Amino acid sequence: MQRFDYKQLLSTPTGRRRFLIGAGAMTGLAVATQFSRRVIAQPSFSDYPFKLGVASGDPLPRSVVLWTRLAPDPLNGGGMPEQNVLVQWQIAANQSMSKVVKSGTAIAVPEMAHSVHIDVKGLEPGRDYWYQFKVGSEVSPIGRTRTAPNRGDRLNKFRFAFASCCNYEQGYYAAYKYMAQDDLDVVVFLGDYIYEGASNKNALRPHEGIGEPVTLLGYRNRYAQYKSDPDLQAAHAAFPWIVTPDDHEVDNNWAGGIPQDPELQSPEEFLQRRAAAYQAYYEHMPLREFSQPQGSSIQLYRKLTFGDLVEFDVLDTRQFRTDQPCNDGIKPRCAEAFDPDATLTGTPQEKWLFHNLKNSSARWNVIAQQVVFTQVDWTAGPDTTYNLDAWDGYVAARQRILDFLSQNQPANPIVISGDSHASWVSDLKADYNNPDSATVGTEFAGTSITTSFTASDRIEAALPDNPWIKYFNGRQRGYVRCSLSPQVCQADYRLLSPSPDSGPTVSNRDTPITTAASFELPNRGVVEPT
Repeated sequence: MQRFDYKQLLSTPTGRRRFLIGAGAMTGLAVATQFSRRVIAQPSFSDYPFKLGVASGDPLPRSVVLWTRLAPDPLNGGGMPEQNVLVQWQIAANQSMSKVVKSGTAIAVPEMAHSVHIDVKGLEPGRDYWYQFKVGSEVSPIGRTRTAPNRGDRLNKFRFAFASCCNYEQGYYAAYKYMAQDDLDVVVFLGDYIYEGASNKNALRPHEGIGEPVTLLGYRNRYAQYKSDPDLQAAHAAFPWIVTPDDHEVDNNWAGGIPQDPELQSPEEFLQRRAAAYQAYYEHMPLREFSQPQGSSIQLYRKLTFGDLVEFDVLDTRQFRTDQPCNDGIKPRCAEAFDPDATLTGTPQEKWLFHNLKNSSARWNVIAQQVVFTQVDWTAGPDTTYNLDAWDGYVAARQRILDFLSQNQPANPIVISGDSHASWVSDLKADYNNPDSATVGTEFAGTSITTSFTASDRIEAALPDNPWIKYFNGRQRGYVRCSLSPQVCQADYRLLSPSPDSGPTVSNRDTPITTAASFELPNRGVVEPT
């Protein structure tokens, strides 16, 4: 992507008269006959309706998803009438929006919180586009997106960032501000986009509401609060995103049909809550129509390919997982942790992953998923403890993947992970019981956007017991930027500068960012610090 002034994208530089309605407007009115209520083409709003910004996602060579949601009163259900509303959209070949290449209309309906997901087709592969929405006399900010190159097209470079864990209560999104200024093709978000915790009135930025969200309205309000942040909006407006959730989008450490506290919710109640959470998630993410939830189920695992250079296998490690062993937590493993039937992905998704890796022709194969994959012993010395909510609680399932990588040797497998609120770079070992066994891949795990990590001293003391871990930093927040070429993958850990008084760096929107560490992974090589 070309560099640009990201602030311009959020300042609505295009005037109303320049917005082209296009021939799709009348088509949209005809589509409205599918709905029982009439469509409002010229609505009046209590306030600006595009307060949650714009976004794009899941780019393909000739299409991309454009997103927005009408919400003049975001924290009170959106503030929209129970009416269908006509939304116009256009996508252009230049930032001034004077070279419109596609335009049309969509119907924003109350059942979807007046969100729209536009799958724009017929675009050119591997190029930048700019887009904008209009409703009535109001126009949205301009966003920028980019289509994927054709599968197999030769690419010399590709840049992406990945991030996770942005607890609104714990700080400002300075990392997103810097990400929006970066030069990226796509952002991969690995989960915990929201946190479902009850409001802490003493927090830096308290959550809206009182208790945890459990209803659709509750989750909608929580997403609206998070998406009202200007730095998050800037990062969405700057690049297409590929998203997958972790636990906090629903309930902390949930697994399959099991909530964190099963004694407080029946299975039926939890599935109703999960359905509400998934519905709100879809309403607020630039996802394709196939990801629209069906009750408490949602299709999230998917593959995206960019030329001949990189293929992303995006996993869902919550919806199909079995319960955490040994009653969860960071503790010694019990026999359940070695159960061959225990899974984070479920058998169909695991087979899907193996099929993709076996048939991939990409130079780099990125497995984008939520929780730390590498074995991590948290306790120095002869005693061992593991995070049983991560892959360390599902030893047989992880070993099946390691065995597959060892036996089939797909090109340059890289696991990218979130969840832990710390930065890690690790060799993936064929056998963690033998540190001298073959290295079959690499894991780059990223820290959080804001969420704190409180066990740095403990992990640092235990690093000698984890010789495959090449880098660890639990003290700084930020994101990871990866630059790919046919010869090398460079991972830059972009971290907010430490505070002189050791206070939380996320308490300031303007905390500087630096490249705290960089690692180069040569083609079919091993990771080395630069």
